[in-house]
Amino acid sequence: MGKKKAGKGAGKRRDPRLGAIKYDDQGKMIDDRNTEAGKLLGYKDIARSNLLFEDFYRKQAICPEEEFEQMIDTLKLDLPASFRISASRAESQALLKILQKQYFAELSSHKEAGEEVVIPTVLPWYPDNLAYQLNLTRREIRRQEVYFKLHNFLVAETESGAISRQEAVSMLPPLVLGVEPHHAVLDMCAAPGSKTAQMIEALHRGEEGGLPSGLIVANDSDNARCYMLTHQAKRLQSPCVIITNHDATTMPDLMVPSGTSSDLTPLLYDRILCDVPCSGDGTMRKNPDIWLKWNPVNSSNLHGIQYRIARRALEMLEVGGRMVYSTCSFHPLENEAVVARLLQDMGGRLQLVEVRDKLPGLSCSLGLETWTPASKQGEFYPTFESCPPKVQAQIRPYMFPPPPSVVSTLGLTKCVRILPHKHNSGGFFVALLEKTGACPWQEKGGKEKEEDSPLSPASVTVPPPEKKKRFWGFREDPFIYFKPDEPIYPKIRDYFKLTLPSTVFLTRCVDESKKNSVYFTTERVRQVMENNVDRVKIINTGVKAFARCENKGATCDYRIAQEGALSTIPFIGARRLHPARDDMEKMLLSDDQDTPPEIAKMSEKFREELEGTETGSVAFLFKDPSSPLTVEVVGWKGKISVRAYVPRNDRLHYLRLIGADLSSFETNKFQERKQREKEREAAKEVTIDGNKTEDVDGNCDIQPEK
Repeated sequence: MGKKKAGKGAGKRRDPRLGAIKYDDQGKMIDDRNTEAGKLLGYKDIARSNLLFEDFYRKQAICPEEEFEQMIDTLKLDLPASFRISASRAESQALLKILQKQYFAELSSHKEAGEEVVIPTVLPWYPDNLAYQLNLTRREIRRQEVYFKLHNFLVAETESGAISRQEAVSMLPPLVLGVEPHHAVLDMCAAPGSKTAQMIEALHRGEEGGLPSGLIVANDSDNARCYMLTHQAKRLQSPCVIITNHDATTMPDLMVPSGTSSDLTPLLYDRILCDVPCSGDGTMRKNPDIWLKWNPVNSSNLHGIQYRIARRALEMLEVGGRMVYSTCSFHPLENEAVVARLLQDMGGRLQLVEVRDKLPGLSCSLGLETWTPASKQGEFYPTFESCPPKVQAQIRPYMFPPPPSVVSTLGLTKCVRILPHKHNSGGFFVALLEKTGACPWQEKGGKEKEEDSPLSPASVTVPPPEKKKRFWGFREDPFIYFKPDEPIYPKIRDYFKLTLPSTVFLTRCVDESKKNSVYFTTERVRQVMENNVDRVKIINTGVKAFARCENKGATCDYRIAQEGALSTIPFIGARRLHPARDDMEKMLLSDDQDTPPEIAKMSEKFREELEGTETGSVAFLFKDPSSPLTVEVVGWKGKISVRAYVPRNDRLHYLRLIGADLSSFETNKFQERKQREKEREAAKEVTIDGNKTEDVDGNCDIQPEK
């Protein structure tokens, strides 16, 4: 969703008694003054009330008057939990069946027994029934024993990347954008990456085992958040992603070869997501401190940067391409005012596209065609001329609605605003824009000046002052692609019968002896990287395909890396083995510290495969005969044993998919707590000599009478 701007006091020291700072799925700090720890320290509950907020939005008529109180009452409640299954994975449908038949079915049985249980409901507008909402807060799920198995499942599958615990309305922009496998996509303000992950999934929603011809550039201005974004993207194992670190208002062009010519031309994108920084008043249900700080002018201060980000996006958008502009704000100055300004700037070369038919089952409000700005104190001003001079410095002419004759041609009602009481969700704004012609100011070779602009004065933009050079953060390791004569490539190619060309592989170091990891991107990403690595701040790209290993009798110094197995294994023609279900279970249940299972104890057919394979790195492919599910993991075939190289969280994921018994992994913290309390009660007082007692440490606390 739109990123909430840090407010005053963001750098103040935190009470150390509250413990470590915690963040939600969107990378925002959780306000814990309402938690048990906060209450014990004397913090009071945040008053979820702001008359200025209510008066302002009642005046804007963002929802019918008869529903207004219901909307406000819903905003005062905590946000329910929601999640989605990662759609790019081949096992998504298998995981969905497990979720429904095991976890949802168990909750249903509790409900039929008369218990008060909330069962997750499918989000009707999300494709293939892969997204759900549980009308409980995340805290309530953790605190009620009936949900402990579902909670364990969500935590484990989130860590493996198969589940994304994402706010429901945050899932909307990528769905509306309509990313396809051949598209070049730009995410202007991408961190922490939940929407980027959705677009990666859409990019890979093509033929199984193939690679999309498109790519995704995920950008964020915050250097630290770019690494959070990198972590999120890595879980999806896509070789089609480039992560950059730039101010979105001045995002540099990425230069690519122009057709068959050696000349370079700016990369133009088929799809761009502008989920811009915003005041975030649609997130009040999970960020209740906004109630205290909200005033109408916060949005006036953000309008400029939102507009400049979206305008720069239009410059990089291909003619015929589409852009989503979205915020998690209700405020029209951050929403319709920005969209109206863009439409006027483009002089008929940009149009709004209807999105409601793309989201069947979603109840939403139409975009506004009229709105009334207000001062910090809540005074309303119908025109710029009616504003006092001091207010005119904050509320500019272009923040007011266009004249009726103009606004009727813009189609602002095609924008949508999601209100919290409709689906028990947060608030959100989405507009889908299609570019039908070149940007007028680019045709002139630069930005137009006010005196010679054919556009209305309200649409003219004064270029922002040149910014001082900023600190670029940590220096990144180089990205060095293999040359045709790369010495380590033939060893890997011949050993694994690799069908990918050497030119799509890269390392992050120059020294030959330190090339411990080999990464993999698509050819289109390579073109971007090699032509921009010295002029654009690139944080990360590629997936780890191979890693150097100690030579334990193997003829190749490299093994297949699990971090990129889903992308790499389809292009490996050798050392592919096919365990039975029981074989796969034995290997996955064998922890790294345990003795690996012996080859002699494997099934006959699998044992024959192993005995015919020399020692070294291998890929295990398990095909479920009763479904289209294929599980792909990497491992090592030794002389007498075999091992799967899979992290613990991924082990649980794959064990769950193949139908293994995971009861030994189900930690019931409620039963454990009861057992500890029972043991403490039993050991609390031990009577010695009738009246001498000891505490649990064996120290005398009552002395016998003399």
